[in-house]
Amino acid sequence: MKLIVRWFLLAAALLLVAYLYPGVSVASFGAAMLAALVLGLFNTVVRPLLVLLTLPVTLLTLGLFLFVINALMFWAAAGVLAGFNVKGFTAALIGSLIYSLCGMVIDAAVERLFSRH
Repeated sequence: MKLIVRWFLLAAALLLVAYLYPGVSVASFGAAMLAALVLGLFNTVVRPLLVLLTLPVTLLTLGLFLFVINALMFWAAAGVLAGFNVKGFTAALIGSLIYSLCGMVIDAAVERLFSRH
């Protein structure tokens, strides 16, 4: 149940990102749900590999390169989905930052909600 609630909230966060920043667009809530699923899969499967491969660059930039990796995951998800569009790398960077902030708030809220049982 916790996973489903988190998924719905992350889809809503994508809609919020599209509302707040014009460089990101989401066609519908269904498209946002699919995009949230694909983003989750990319962040689970592809992101750790990219972090490992770019470890020297990440260390040289004191971790700032992780923002680039997050933006690439955001942009890649938009590239494979029809109802989720990102207009360039800058839009992906800003969109991924807003989405990450929303994700942190959602994670804290979901943990608090489900820890009361």
